[in-house]
Amino acid sequence: MRLIKRILGWFFKPSVIIGQGVLLLIGMVIGIIFWGGFNTAMEATNTMGFCISCHEMRDTVYEEYKTTVHYQNASGVRAICSDCHVPHDWGPKVVRKIRATNELWHKVRGTISTPEKFEAKRLELATHVWDTMKANDSRECRNCHSWEAMDFEHQSRRAREKMEPVALGTDLSEGETCIDCHKGIAHKMPKMERDD
Repeated sequence: MRLIKRILGWFFKPSVIIGQGVLLLIGMVIGIIFWGGFNTAMEATNTMGFCISCHEMRDTVYEEYKTTVHYQNASGVRAICSDCHVPHDWGPKVVRKIRATNELWHKVRGTISTPEKFEAKRLELATHVWDTMKANDSRECRNCHSWEAMDFEHQSRRAREKMEPVALGTDLSEGETCIDCHKGIAHKMPKMERDD
């Protein structure tokens, strides 16, 4: 019992309390600086400027994207790379950023450093993105598009035939998501075997 009293007495000495307070304050300041820096870096890597800073992206997929409705449209709303390729929720965003370090490795190796190399890998790169979107039920599409906001009266006949039953829940297809029908919506389709 005496030992416990001595230990507690030591912890409550004014000099120890002040020291602990200073350490706690320093730890909080370092934590805020780290968190702010980490979050700033996460957001900086979500900008269009960052995405097209590599010639591999700027000279290929960015040029394709500039010809699509996601780049220029009547409403003036523009989706940038991160809107489609990076989750908005913090946890999945961190996971995506960690996986993106693999892209840095391939940048160093020069895997897609020329237009010819890029075209040779286009199907593989697209398949990775499509598989991810399929697995997460096209989550990034749904950040901007919603069934409730769609005006089926102003869609083409074919689009309405396909999308309205899904929106109403009367479509019998199981497990289909946006990317199943909308591959190539913002980038050139890779050469591949036809599956239709």
